[in-house]
Amino acid sequence: MNEIWLVLALGALTYFTRILGHLLITQFGTLHPRVLAALNAVPAAVLITIVIPPVITGGLAERLAMMVALLAALRLSMIPTMIIGLGTLVLLRAVL
Repeated sequence: MNEIWLVLALGALTYFTRILGHLLITQFGTLHPRVLAALNAVPAAVLITIVIPPVITGGLAERLAMMVALLAALRLSMIPTMIIGLGTLVLLRAVL
């Protein structure tokens, strides 16, 4: 039962931080171009922090799945790329 309260508390905290960030940014009116550039770089930075650790510490299956997902990402949108990458990882882990 404690897990439910934890999930609810973390969800409320996440919602609060998003609303607070939105309210703070709307108070400034226009943002400096450097701030906008930094905010635009956040998704790429988050993606790198998620992807790099398995590439460094993972085995052959993880590295091959990353390569397959990278090739898929050149032609497909995000959801099919994720499905292909995860499917490849599952298959390679079962085989290797």
